[in-house]
Amino acid sequence: MSETLVEGIQAAVQFIRQKWDKEAYAGIILGTGLGTLAQEIKADAVIRYEDIPHFPRSTTISHTGQFVCGTLEGLPIVAMEGRFHVYEGYTFQQVTFPVRVMKALGANLLIVSNACGGMNPHYRLGDIVVIDDHINLMNGNPLIGPNDDSLGPRFPDMSQPYDQTLIDVALAIARREDFVAHRGVYVAVTGPNLETRAEYRFLRGIGADVVGMSTVPEVIVAVHAGMRVLGLSVVTDMCLPDALKPAVVEEILKVAAEAEPKLRKIVLGVLRFEAEKQQRRPG
Repeated sequence: MSETLVEGIQAAVQFIRQKWDKEAYAGIILGTGLGTLAQEIKADAVIRYEDIPHFPRSTTISHTGQFVCGTLEGLPIVAMEGRFHVYEGYTFQQVTFPVRVMKALGANLLIVSNACGGMNPHYRLGDIVVIDDHINLMNGNPLIGPNDDSLGPRFPDMSQPYDQTLIDVALAIARREDFVAHRGVYVAVTGPNLETRAEYRFLRGIGADVVGMSTVPEVIVAVHAGMRVLGLSVVTDMCLPDALKPAVVEEILKVAAEAEPKLRKIVLGVLRFEAEKQQRRPG
């Protein structure tokens, strides 16, 4: 990106504003397992990533690659159908650029979903994990380099990267809808290979419940930008070192698809909670 980051954000926003002029309330990253939620959005504009200035292209299986602007549960939202990963060859700044654009479009809430490997022996395939905290082992950080104070502070606090109120709301929705949801710690690694048995033991030993190859860079940038964050994972394969089976991509996608209705109920329920909160505000 030859332009400065702020100039790049402005160029992308200016392009999107030609097709959609509302102030976004929330941004949603529809990772593996949440792609069909886009069908619930009352879309005003659907824009291909390659058409938006400075947006990379999604090369991952099951990631559609388009930016959806519209309304969900009465709230104006922007959603990414498919995300970017460092393992695709993108920089951390490229991976997180859409979050910057969401914020510039007005979003102060980020909802992010992913597929993950379950290392906690109490978890099962298809379980939902509401991310309570994370560990960054991706060997990089999107905030490295000169800091633009207009985007966020040089040293953002990460004592509570995930919004505790939204965590409680998400878990309450799961209880009400009668499906399993855990509160857990997500560890992010670069990928694209899956981990060895020794690596799973190490990751579990340092406090992680699930492992994946995304989410943390986007969350770091969202926190830097002052956004509230809700992170949701679906356990698509079990990573227990003493009972490890080779992972099959088709089976992972099948589990993610089967768990999608549960993720969708949480996202819609959280947005409904936010919409009702807005209605209760005076004036």
